[in-house]
Amino acid sequence: MLGIIGGTALLQARLPPLEKIRVSTPFGSVQAHVGRIVFISRHQNDTPPHRVNHRAHLAAMKILGVDKLIVIGSTGSMHDDLPPGSIVIPDDSFSPWDIPSLHDNDIYHIPPSINPGLREELVRIVPEAKPGTYFQTLGPRFETRAEIACFAGDTDVVGMTAASELTLANELGIPCAALCTVDNYANGIGGASAPEYDEIVAIARRNGERITDIITKIVEKLA
Repeated sequence: MLGIIGGTALLQARLPPLEKIRVSTPFGSVQAHVGRIVFISRHQNDTPPHRVNHRAHLAAMKILGVDKLIVIGSTGSMHDDLPPGSIVIPDDSFSPWDIPSLHDNDIYHIPPSINPGLREELVRIVPEAKPGTYFQTLGPRFETRAEIACFAGDTDVVGMTAASELTLANELGIPCAALCTVDNYANGIGGASAPEYDEIVAIARRNGERITDIITKIVEKLA
């Protein structure tokens, strides 16, 4: 079964008919929407990015039988030539800060992975998308100019959640790939200052029809 986790970029998207259910996991209770796919809203109950219960979300996906997962997120561009409105399908991720794990109490190591087969499926569905490295920060604040300048040489888009989701899916053995909308320039890129949250939401709403079309194609091809 196909699972989708989404945030800001899905606020205006239309999903197939789904039933709202509550799933109990070892890490807490999660609201999920189940039907042809499983959808979990990343920021349910207005949870800010630094407090999202990623472990519960991914555990719920596993409990519900999800065997392939797409995480969709809003990002900022780290480069002048990657303008807002672009789509990026990451081929790597980087987070110098904390990444959650399901193995806080045992010794367990696993190679990082963005599932290549699932990623290639996304590339076929969204051929205009660009590859890139996803840079994850903690949030909820946006990044300083110095932080962006420091990491822009090795990364392409910046967000606050997808690397955590990719890591946990990998620990659970769920093939996972990410699709990122570029909704703003990061602080100091293209002459931009740190964006306002309302500005990002407004851009996501303007891109709603396009994201709806992409999600429809993903469901048609992968569900």
